[in-house]
Amino acid sequence: MAHPCIDVCRYDEATGWCLGCGLTKPEKKTWKKERKPDRAALRALLPARLADLAGRGAVVGRAARKR
Repeated sequence: MAHPCIDVCRYDEATGWCLGCGLTKPEKKTWKKERKPDRAALRALLPARLADLAGRGAVVGRAARKR
């Protein structure tokens, strides 16, 4: 399973989630060590995290790189 990182690597201070992909720093560091089912479960959380950030006014995804 491909890593969800899109090389934005800017983090929301309140949640610790990356504005680009939704992962936290510790999750990014351990991604390759995780079992595939665990990666799939984590990946399933990311759209909701990004939607939550966007709902609070954060610029997310590739657009976050430009800020």
